[in-house]
Amino acid sequence: MSPPKRSHALRASHPALLAASRVINDLRDEMVSQWADWLGDRMQTSTTIPRPVIERELRLIIELLGEMVGPVRREATPVWFHACEHFGRLAAARGLAAGEVVDEMQFLRELLIRNLAPILAAMRQRQAMAIMLQLNRVLDKGVGVTVVGYTDALVATIFAQNGVPSPGTSVDADEVGRQLEQIEGEFAAVTRNR
Repeated sequence: MSPPKRSHALRASHPALLAASRVINDLRDEMVSQWADWLGDRMQTSTTIPRPVIERELRLIIELLGEMVGPVRREATPVWFHACEHFGRLAAARGLAAGEVVDEMQFLRELLIRNLAPILAAMRQRQAMAIMLQLNRVLDKGVGVTVVGYTDALVATIFAQNGVPSPGTSVDADEVGRQLEQIEGEFAAVTRNR
């Protein structure tokens, strides 16, 4: 007997997960601002990638995170991974160390805990725990994919230069913008089918 086929139809989400998704989406701009402020000088380390481009990426990651606890989480997962990988590549282009890119993603976890605390405190413990477990799973996978993107970018740079570092390597901000547009397009396709 063969296992039942899985359907990719939308599955109803628990109301608690939907509430968390709404809070994340409602507080998106505030969390982007807090995240960008926390990054501070790190956003200025690369003169080729302007602050608005980095903030755009932060906004996309938070928007995706809101969907990762909502009804389209399965459909949003590949886009989440793509955005996290891109964030890692962008961190390498900004000249960050591997630990710094992990810190940047871990700060997102802290932001979520702080901003979701009021809604979680009002829920039954079981519901609140389910939300935190789901968010932590999503963030843990995102951190891993971010590090992979960071490492891939560094390795590609080394191979492109025959193992010799080149001080003149720069990143085209317009190309980064086009890459973000592609990820945003993938995200729009997922949310359009809600």
